[in-house]
Amino acid sequence: MNFGRSLPVEAALPAALVVEGVSHAYGARKALDHVSFAVEPATFAVLLGLNGAGKSTLFSIVTHLYASKAGAVRIFGYDVARESGAAMAELGVVFQSRTLDLDLTVEQNMLYQGALHGIGRLEALARSRELIARVGLADRRHDRARHLSGGQMRRVEIARALLHAPRLVLLDEPTAGLDIKARADILALVRSLVLEDRVGVLWTTHLVDEVRREDSVVVLHKGRVLASDSARSVMEAAGTASIGAAFTKLTAGDGEEEA
Repeated sequence: MNFGRSLPVEAALPAALVVEGVSHAYGARKALDHVSFAVEPATFAVLLGLNGAGKSTLFSIVTHLYASKAGAVRIFGYDVARESGAAMAELGVVFQSRTLDLDLTVEQNMLYQGALHGIGRLEALARSRELIARVGLADRRHDRARHLSGGQMRRVEIARALLHAPRLVLLDEPTAGLDIKARADILALVRSLVLEDRVGVLWTTHLVDEVRREDSVVVLHKGRVLASDSARSVMEAAGTASIGAAFTKLTAGDGEEEA
């Protein structure tokens, strides 16, 4: 299933996401300090940091909700500040806060998103039904969103983010507030998008157990990037047997004792 877009040859594509020297401050408080990293196409990348690390600020800059004070963000080569329309067309977003209209049905939420992206109703309906089935909720498409569980709402939000066939999806703490099974289901769903549909993913979290050794990982701490590589390489460089231990070691200089 490729959601209406032929699968690209990743080697011929620019990076799915480039964050280059991005800084941002709220008054005198610096939230991001020259943050740089890249996410390659069709990879699962994790932005890992404790609460207050600057993850949500960076998420807001990448999604063009905030303008950065310095630096640049590019999505498949499109500059977010200067070519926002083209950049946002390549991007699907799942925010940490629930964003479904609770009084609309699952399908109506999807169709509303389609209208925002200028997708014709018949095409949006066909894509919506395909995606709703993909996330395992075909039997709930006529239910109002308020009657869904937290995990089901999150699955609808993921389906909605895919409606316009983006090549990169950002998810901000997508498992926050979910139980163990719902967390596992959401992770499995998103990982399948990378493997089967070649969608790039940037997954922000403070939970180290959501990181696999083969994932790309960016360790963000107090607004600075402390490491950016595969999780396996970060662990090897830190001389640790787990990404949690590597995170603790990397942040030890700032007095942090838990990941």
